[in-house]
Amino acid sequence: LIKGGDVLEKVHELDTIVFDKTGTLTTGHPTVTDIVGNNPELLLQVAATVESGTSHPLAEAILQKAQQENVALLSATDFYTEPGLGVSAIVDGKLALVGNLEWLKKYEVIVEQGNISTLTDKTAVYVSLDRVLLGVVKVSDALRDDALVTVKDLQSMGLKVMLLTGDRSCVAEIVAQQLGLTAEDVLGEVPPAGKAEVIAALQSKGQKVGMVGDGINDAPALAEANVGIGMQTGTDVAVEAADIVLMQDKLMDVIESIKLSRATFNKIRENLFWAFAYNIVGIPVAAGLLLPSLGIILSPGAAGALMAFSSVSVVTNSLLL
Repeated sequence: LIKGGDVLEKVHELDTIVFDKTGTLTTGHPTVTDIVGNNPELLLQVAATVESGTSHPLAEAILQKAQQENVALLSATDFYTEPGLGVSAIVDGKLALVGNLEWLKKYEVIVEQGNISTLTDKTAVYVSLDRVLLGVVKVSDALRDDALVTVKDLQSMGLKVMLLTGDRSCVAEIVAQQLGLTAEDVLGEVPPAGKAEVIAALQSKGQKVGMVGDGINDAPALAEANVGIGMQTGTDVAVEAADIVLMQDKLMDVIESIKLSRATFNKIRENLFWAFAYNIVGIPVAAGLLLPSLGIILSPGAAGALMAFSSVSVVTNSLLL
């Protein structure tokens, strides 16, 4: 779904494509792989209770794990979500926090470095109760089947591909390696409010940026980019902010939209050439330029026929698209 001809004309100018990670390059259906803590059952119980107050994919993964383990939710109130950081709630009268390191440190929860070192390969969700760290939930989200081929094809088209995510840099770099991207192409640990700033920074360097995303956190970046590309299965606000919406939820359609824009712009150039060519040749002949030397002049009827044929050729060339 392309929201206007002006959008289609801008896409061919792009030289950089920035992808969100979760739900865009990955399936958006993460699963819990490990629960690290002294009391795993309590850890999962608190995490699931707090995450029941939000609808993030990580929350769904934790709730699904709790259901599989038959862990009952606790009584909770005052749910609060900080986009890109975490969720809080009052559980049995105590403050419970579920989110990333920055979220827990904001509430002065002490997190030892030793707990972090073993979590380099997966997304880490930290859980605390009454400002005491209970442990960490490890979550993994598989890449989409067409993610690698999409990135490779975009690169073969001469486009720079980058990864933008709020996840930890070490996790983002592992995903980047699977996609054949370098560390320079990875922008990790970027908060939601900072994603639009990153896009603006790239644009300030003269880059024409296309942003591909699906979540609430991506909406500002989609709006800031030269062209925002949203996934139809994403949030309503992301779809609204995007200039192009991929209706079939296939990353390969990013390539198709760029190819379509390039082909369209080439047709515009061709049509302008033929329109000008007919006039450049036809008007002087109709004005009698060749009459003194060759005795050739266009009659009104012949000139009208040529003008009609000019329109037919332009329309036919456009239909060949």
